[in-house]
Amino acid sequence: MFTALGRLVVRRARLTLVGSLVVLALTIIFGGGIFASLSTGGFDDPDSDSSEVSRLLESVGAGAPDILLVVTADAGDVDAAAVTAAGRDLSARLAAVPGIETVTSYWTSGSPPSLRAEDGRSALILATAGGGEDGAEETVKRVQDGLDGDQGLLDVEIGGAAAIGEAIGHGLEKDLLRAELIAVPLTLLLLLLVFRGVVAALLPLFVGVAATFGAFFVLWSIAQFTDISVFSINLITALGLGLAIDYSLLMVSRFREELDAGHSVGLAVTRTVESAGRTVVFSGVTVAVALLSLIAFPLYFLRSFAYAGVGVVLVAVAAAVITLPALLAVLGHRVNAGRLPGMRSGGQSTSPRWAAIAQGVLRRPGLITGGVIALLVVLSLPMLGTRFGSPDARVLPADVAARQATEKAQRDFGFAAEAFPVLTRGAVNQADLQEYVAAVSRIEHVAQVSTAGGTWSGGRQVSGPAPDSARYLTGIGQWFEVVPSVLPMSSPAETVVQDLRDLDPPFETLVGGSTAVLIDTKAAIFSVAPWAALWIAGATFVLLFLMFGSFLVPLKAIALNTLNLTAMLGVMVWIFQDGNLSGVLSFTPTGLTDVSMPLLMFAVAFGLSMDYEVFLLARMKEEYDRTGDNNASIVAGIAKTGRIVTAAALVLSITFFAFGASGIAFMKMFGLGLGLAVLIDAFVVRVALVPALMKLAGPANWWAPGWARALHARFGLDESGGTLSTDPPAAEVPGGQAATVPERIA
Repeated sequence: MFTALGRLVVRRARLTLVGSLVVLALTIIFGGGIFASLSTGGFDDPDSDSSEVSRLLESVGAGAPDILLVVTADAGDVDAAAVTAAGRDLSARLAAVPGIETVTSYWTSGSPPSLRAEDGRSALILATAGGGEDGAEETVKRVQDGLDGDQGLLDVEIGGAAAIGEAIGHGLEKDLLRAELIAVPLTLLLLLLVFRGVVAALLPLFVGVAATFGAFFVLWSIAQFTDISVFSINLITALGLGLAIDYSLLMVSRFREELDAGHSVGLAVTRTVESAGRTVVFSGVTVAVALLSLIAFPLYFLRSFAYAGVGVVLVAVAAAVITLPALLAVLGHRVNAGRLPGMRSGGQSTSPRWAAIAQGVLRRPGLITGGVIALLVVLSLPMLGTRFGSPDARVLPADVAARQATEKAQRDFGFAAEAFPVLTRGAVNQADLQEYVAAVSRIEHVAQVSTAGGTWSGGRQVSGPAPDSARYLTGIGQWFEVVPSVLPMSSPAETVVQDLRDLDPPFETLVGGSTAVLIDTKAAIFSVAPWAALWIAGATFVLLFLMFGSFLVPLKAIALNTLNLTAMLGVMVWIFQDGNLSGVLSFTPTGLTDVSMPLLMFAVAFGLSMDYEVFLLARMKEEYDRTGDNNASIVAGIAKTGRIVTAAALVLSITFFAFGASGIAFMKMFGLGLGLAVLIDAFVVRVALVPALMKLAGPANWWAPGWARALHARFGLDESGGTLSTDPPAAEVPGGQAATVPERIA
């Protein structure tokens, strides 16, 4: 298959390039529309009780407040007559903003104490924005444009979940631009150092741009049918540039190697597709398989990364094995043009330095294996203390207005704005309901319970109905709000929700709110995670067996990649959950780890680690098939891939580390964690642990039972692919010349 593909690209090089440019133009035109089709949500399980509560309350215009206005009186007293009039006017103006469905204001709801600060200088106005997550963000912008800041006698600060979501989306736009401004110049510089020539260095960047826009088009197409998270764009940007450059490095280096061996341009392209092209395809498949596991989760935040990741991998592979070979066929020896002054070509296939490193590892394989495994285990230990949570205002920089307003509301007003809604269903006897509400108000860490009949605290009713209490009576049943006395995203708050759900009234109840969402999200993720891990391990084992015909190689690869990634996650918990280096990295530690992020990082990093594993093992197997010498194949594999894997890892880590400059804490964790995983894999696992273990295993590296060998002989996709193509005899070439069409084109 790869031989036929290589020859077809050689014969139709210019046509292939024209077609690729047309496709690129179309993807740029249509793919740019993806940014208008993205959402900032997707962190909850749509089938959970908490999500059902949210949907039902929104259907009757009683959704949880997602916009809050912290209103401070310049005169210092929110109950002064002039301030009260200004507060009522402000409340009316907020209610008139398009997209606002409900407004609960201190000045229009009977002056409830929960909406008034203890010092009497400020009060709260709570609002609910309709139109879903995207509509809420647009509504927030309108509120900010019309009501933020100085409003005469009042000063207004705007926060709440919708304002935080809008700030995160705006921050991501700036992060993307910042990441590109950091990653592209550094990547080009590194490519110049690797290839030592301008033309060869620009080729991977061209493929990276094509892969990125192609993936945008894929994601845009999917977005016409389902929700897509805005955060998936970060993965496309990083992987689109990083993976395309990885694959291009492998292809261009192999092509230059074939030219240096004296082959014609056409044959060099064909042999490159046969060898490096095969590696790229199967490497891409392993990455896609790992990312595909995310599609099984009910959270569309995670599913979006599956769509984005698989899309960008497939486009990068296609560009690397079709478009790039056609470009190489046209360029021919001009691929070495633009050589930098004082630099040699850099096209040599074997690095003496990396060969020496491999030989050093083979002299002490046991010591190196024990030392590296001990190091990775120590780095993994912080994972044992992982405490999961969900993103809140603290993921934003401390100077962002939405975070400041939200934290001020929590500090001065308690958590009335983040109460847990409890919805009753079916026929409800009022005596039973009052008994149940009294029991709820006695739960530890419950400050008060607001119902249609009044407010309860400590097991007794402390006040009668407020002017807005009628909102608790709806066509879907009665509901009430439980105001916690602790931070919603905390272990005590989770205990409150669990205690609420453990109560057994004689009617059905559903508990919602941010803490319930967190509990339900963790349950959804942890129920699917074992099956996702089984899919990754099983599919990876099958793919690597089909490629290499070995049982030990896939098992070793899965074990080493898992150890590498637990080390990375351990470091991320130590930094982001425990707060180490928070001052240097400029983020606010919360004592929690975002429940979705470790799973996402594991899937992405596992695929990328397998990428480099295939690069290395492909060369080792090729050499082992040729010589039958285990030690020689290990040294040759390291020597021939050391420069490429190192350069590829540095490029990919740069693209991820660029997102480490994000102002959003969990995206900072995403970028730094994946960048670290790539470097550990390339500089520790691939350089030391893999060759050491392969030395200890000896010929058993390529062992498989008889039935498996027979299966591989029939269905296997051996990387060596048999004998690579050779120049045809002169008599078989028109004109009697042993040259191919691209040789004459070039």
